[in-house]
Amino acid sequence: MKAALLLSGGMDSVALAYWLRPAAAVTVDYGQAPAAGEIRAAAAVAEALDIRHEVITVDCGSLGSGDLINRPSAALAPMPEWWPYRNQLLLTLVAMKLVGEGVEQLWIGTVKSDSAHADGTPAFVEAVSGLLALQEGGMQVCAPAIGMSSAELIQRSGIPRELLAYAHSCHTSPLACGRCRGCCKHYETLEALGFDPY
Repeated sequence: MKAALLLSGGMDSVALAYWLRPAAAVTVDYGQAPAAGEIRAAAAVAEALDIRHEVITVDCGSLGSGDLINRPSAALAPMPEWWPYRNQLLLTLVAMKLVGEGVEQLWIGTVKSDSAHADGTPAFVEAVSGLLALQEGGMQVCAPAIGMSSAELIQRSGIPRELLAYAHSCHTSPLACGRCRGCCKHYETLEALGFDPY
């Protein structure tokens, strides 16, 4: 089955790329503040793994909220980095890019802790997969690591530490701020793996 990966450049999608080696990887610059860092990380990993890498640029910054766009969070945001319908948007854009290439499965690097967001749950993955599968191309969405923690995914993938070091997890900047929930998760995951993040 021909598969592609939504490669954000964060630890989870980077580990997934190493583990499952998709035919292609796509990073989306949708107007988020850390876009340049995410693209830099994703491109470096894709090159190291000899995976074709594409970047989609669609400026949706005016529709965002929270840390990812350096604005106050919306009133209904469950977390500071919440961006309305973000995963639905990203999966749709990547599917639009790849549907003509015979891609049958689109992977997303969702892990267990992402269930704090509605679009990080098994129910969301099943629903959005069903929606894409109804349409031309019959593409499906799969979250191979949705039952794992980030540390478990990294261990399962076997990704070398020097390649994992490319990952960019910050929610607020192209350079790690060290304070946002993305950076904190990054450090906590390294500690869980027995690495010294400092």
